[in-house]
Amino acid sequence: MSRKAPLLRLTSLVLLLGASLAGPVSAGTPAEFIDTASASGIAEIETSRLAIQKTTSTDINSFAVEMIKDHTDANRDLKAIAAHHDLPMAPEAEILDRARKLMLQVQEGESFDIAYVANQIKAHEDAIQLFKDEAEHSASPELKAFAIQTLPKLQMHLDMARKLEMSHHKGN
Repeated sequence: MSRKAPLLRLTSLVLLLGASLAGPVSAGTPAEFIDTASASGIAEIETSRLAIQKTTSTDINSFAVEMIKDHTDANRDLKAIAAHHDLPMAPEAEILDRARKLMLQVQEGESFDIAYVANQIKAHEDAIQLFKDEAEHSASPELKAFAIQTLPKLQMHLDMARKLEMSHHKGN
């Protein structure tokens, strides 16, 4: 078995975590957008908390701290919009439970860093598409404004993750 096989399995696991928690990229109704966007935000927060515990890389740690702050802020704003429209948020306890069960299987060290960054790229590409769709087709002026306001930060996160990917793949 090659040295890359465990890394590929690990990367797939972490990508599966992000994809399974975020749900479909396209959300049609305001309730579906709120559910998908909040679940995606919770997944970002939880995988970033894990990254802080597992990484030895300063730049990965700094990125993870920023992800926690920004996605916590976005979910707080989304929760306020949902409450204003009497729409439910994603069931946070259930998502956290699923995330923790998957995250316990993730390894330490450099292979974790690479898998975490790959997950962040995929998760932010999906989130950007979700938020663009909402910005263009939203039935709710508040959700449309939220999506438009959040898109630049999501794009910045994606750009940061891509830079991390380049710097952490130098030696591989």
